Amino acid sequence: MYKKILVPMDISSTDDTILGYIRPLARFTGASLVLVHVSDGFAARLQNQLNLADSQEVRKDREYLEGIAARLKGEGFDAHCHLLMGDPVEGILGLVNEEGCDLIAMATHGHDHIADWFFGSVADGLRHKTDIPILMIRSPQKGMK
Repeated sequence: MYKKILVPMDISSTDDTILGYIRPLARFTGASLVLVHVSDGFAARLQNQLNLADSQEVRKDREYLEGIAARLKGEGFDAHCHLLMGDPVEGILGLVNEEGCDLIAMATHGHDHIADWFFGSVADGLRHKTDIPILMIRSPQKGMK
C-alpha cells in the first residue's frame, strides 16, 4: 500500500491533528514518514540573498521539525524531516519526487471564505499538481468540538 508518506507541517495545532491520523496508517502499512515544513517568514524568504539560513526563525522551525521526527522515531517509526524555503507547493512537490513518496497527508485549517482562498492555497495547489493521493484532514477550529 503506502511505503513513504509525506507530511507537510505548518508548525501549529494542525500538526497534532494530522499526526494523530497518520500514526495508525503508517504503523499498519509500515510506511516511513517524511516531515516537511516550508518556512515562509521574512528570514526564510530572504535567506539566500541575506545569508539568513541560521536566523532565529529558521532555527526555531528546524528545532520543531527535528523534535517531532525524534519523537516519532522514539515511537518506532522510520521518520525524518526537511526544512525548505520558498514556494510551499513547489517545494513539497519537489520533495515528493525526490523522496519517492506515494501519499501526501496534511491537515487543513477549515477557514471560511477569503481565509479559505488564502490558507487553502497550498492544499489546493497540491491537489491540482500531483497524481499521488492526498489525505486531507480538517483540523478542529478553536471553539469547535
